[in-house]
Order: sequence, then C-alpha cells, then structure tokens
Amino acid sequence: MSTTTTTMKAVHYEKPFEVSVKEVPAPRIQHPDDAIIKVTTAAICGSDLHMYQGRTAAESGLIFGHENMGIVDEVGSGVTLLKKGDRVVMPFNVADGRCLNCEEGRTAFCTGVNPGFAGGAYGYVAMGPYAGGQAQYVRVPFADFNALVLPPGTAHENSFALLADIFPTGWHGVSLSNFSPGESIAVFGAGPVGLMAAYSASLRGASRIFVVDKVPERLAAAKKIRGATPIDFSAGDAVEAIIKENGGKMVDRSVDAVGYQAVGSGKGEGEVPNVVLEQCIMVTRPTGGIGVPGLYVPADPGAPDEKAAKGMMMMSFGKLFEKGLTIGTGQCNVKKYNRYLRDMIISGQADPSFVVSHEIDIDEAPNAYKKFDQRIEGYTKVLIHPNGSLHG
Repeated sequence: MSTTTTTMKAVHYEKPFEVSVKEVPAPRIQHPDDAIIKVTTAAICGSDLHMYQGRTAAESGLIFGHENMGIVDEVGSGVTLLKKGDRVVMPFNVADGRCLNCEEGRTAFCTGVNPGFAGGAYGYVAMGPYAGGQAQYVRVPFADFNALVLPPGTAHENSFALLADIFPTGWHGVSLSNFSPGESIAVFGAGPVGLMAAYSASLRGASRIFVVDKVPERLAAAKKIRGATPIDFSAGDAVEAIIKENGGKMVDRSVDAVGYQAVGSGKGEGEVPNVVLEQCIMVTRPTGGIGVPGLYVPADPGAPDEKAAKGMMMMSFGKLFEKGLTIGTGQCNVKKYNRYLRDMIISGQADPSFVVSHEIDIDEAPNAYKKFDQRIEGYTKVLIHPNGSLHG
C-alpha cells in the first residue's frame, strides 16, 4: 500500500451517545476492483444520528461515514478508469454496477454488495461490510463504478462533498414527487436534506416553496433559498399555514425530508412517526405527488409504540386514494444525479455549500456529534477533514 502508515484515525462507534476517535488498521486492497482513497472531506449525516442515538442495531466498533471524498491513493489491478492522484467523490451507495437494479440505474438497491439485502453503504449498520470514511482512508469497492472524478485541486470542496448524499438526495426527493417546473411544493424538514430539496426545487423552477421546521437556524437557512417561505410548525398548524400563504390553495407537490423520527407540534409532544406523512397527504392537491426521501426503517428499538417499533404506522390511506395522490419512496440512487449536479457546481449554476455550518478536524468529531444531536450552536451540516484542513 502506498500510504506511509499501517494505522489511521477513524470515528469509532462505542455505544449510544458516544463515539471516539481511535487508531485502527488502515484499509488494504482486497479485490482487483478496489481503490484506497485518502479522505479529504467526510460529512456527518443526520442518518448517522440514528446510530449514535441507539435507534439501530449498530454495535461497537463500527466506523462511521457514508459521505466521503478524497484523493485516490492506490488502485487494484482491475481498476482502469482511476489513477493515483485523482480527486473523487463516492456515492453513499455501494453498488457493483452488474446486478439488474444497477443496470436499470437503481444503484441504491444493488443486490450484489450486501447478501440478503437490497443496497449497501459505507459505515452504516446492516448496509454491508464497508467501513466508513470518517477516517483518514477508505476502501472503495468496484471503484471504477463507484467513484466520480472531480477537477483537481481544492475548488468547490464543500459543494462536491455534498454530492455523496444530501444534494442528490434532496434532488431525488423532488423527483419522487413527480415535480414539474412552475409547480408549488412544500418541504417538511429543514435539515440538510430538506434544505437541499428546497434548493433543488428552486433550481428546477418551482413557483412557490414552503419549508417546514421549528429550529430557528434551519428556518433562517431556508429563507436564503430563492423563492422559499419558512413555516414554523411550533407556531401553529403547518398545513393551514401553507395553504394560507399559498393563496388558499394546496400545493402541487410535497416532500417528507424528516422520516420516522418526526415530532408533533404540541408543547412537550414527543415523536409522532406518521405526522409528516399525514401532513403531506393533507397539504397536497388532488392528483398531486409526495416524495419521501426521509428515512423510515423496518425496525426501531427506540420507537414510541409497538407498531412503530416494527416499522408500521397509521396513515390516511383513504384520503391518499380519494385524492389520487402518487407517493414515491426510497433511498437516492446517487449515480443517477451526481454527474450532472457536479457539472452544475463546476459551471456556477449551483452552490449547495451554503448548508455547511462547521468544518472540523477529525479529533473534534465526538464533540461535534454531541452538538449536532442537540441541535445547538447552529450545527446543521458538519464536514470533517481527517487529514487536516484544506485551507492552510
């Protein structure tokens, strides 16, 4: 291996609400199609918090990080499109490019990389044996297929890092709703994915965009998006507020960028897993569409009730049917979008980096997880530079 060390620093899951930075073995080429990447930037994702909070079956020892970019350090003998020194970003989806789903462009549901499950990812529980990239190095399987080459240097680093997940996922959420230019759209959740969904809707020509949240910093970020109106759901019924702001009309499309840990609007009200889906059904006009990139899981150890613990919940299916609504769900097939979004960044047509709130050294990761989880000090999107700052 061309790295100068056999060990590296990595963000290591210990137990609920505790991660550490440990020295662990550096990755090695395991297959001719592998590449080893020296990580320049990795992001902390809201999905990482599900594991951090003990809401999954994650076990101690897991190395976090599914949003990764860096410089090719070594390639296996079967890699033909990449070379040492290339700057690359990897979709969070690990995919082989060979199964039926991959051939149809559904790389989030690859059946060849995680036996018994459709889909693989770096550093995530039940998503295969792929260590995460919140580390100094990461192994990329099927590297020619999974790595997207970027212009050399450090330009657009923060925007390019978002190509691993949240920018394509936000775009995907809008696509799942069957959005067309000129339509109105409501996005529930102003976390990084929700902000990227609203930003994508703006780039794609939405006439009105409503962004629902209750965290002041997130609502302020949403207000910066061209055409977006923030809606504070703690101040009253979000559906009523959107319809009032929209001239008494329902919206054409809606996006659930929250997922199974949605909370109610009442004072002190805890998790209500179905609340956002219900609001999407109620706020979307007849024959409109709903996109659901927000994460829902088949099992949740920390669910508020027995049904939700099994991934089941009540929803107004009769109203959904009555209104003739379409609903699209599922993780983002990042490769479907990342090449084109990359080129929008390069040309200056898009700059998603406005969602980045903090850039940190890897040793600061444990504290950053705590603050991100508590939604304090403006922690919205945190980028880790495992091998040191890129800014000198």
